[in-house]
Amino acid sequence: MNFDSSKTAPRERSIFRKHIGRALLNKRRDDYLKIWEIDFTSRRNRDEFGHLRDIQKEKEVESAITKILRKNFSFRFIIVDDQLSRMGSEGLERALIGTLSHCKLCSPTGNWLGRHSPKKQIKEIGLWLVHHLKANEISEADKSAILNAITKTEKWIESRGAY
Repeated sequence: MNFDSSKTAPRERSIFRKHIGRALLNKRRDDYLKIWEIDFTSRRNRDEFGHLRDIQKEKEVESAITKILRKNFSFRFIIVDDQLSRMGSEGLERALIGTLSHCKLCSPTGNWLGRHSPKKQIKEIGLWLVHHLKANEISEADKSAILNAITKTEKWIESRGAY
């Protein structure tokens, strides 16, 4: 972890890391959660609240987050070139999140770390997200777009000899 009081920590560039850190700190009933919530990407906040930071504690939490991610997560991707198709108001991200959040068969285990999140949506829905939870599920058109993206991604991977 290469950051200090003048540089932002990894959580400042990843809401996913920020959510996991919140849950870790909340589970421990650690008052540092108040500092964790401050957005230190802005110069104003670094100047005004930077003296409150405990860089060693932040590095320990960031290290714990990294261990959790490496041990408990795997990631997959599909190539969707157009950002609006990927993340726009009608994008696949929104529909995929909506599909998962509405899933009656999908639920976290009893010891899922997210149950300790101070964010109500994370605890209740069981996803490390707070946006697009009420979005519509994927449509037939979305399914077609996903299948096309999978085919494109497979070809891209094959062209690099990674398969």
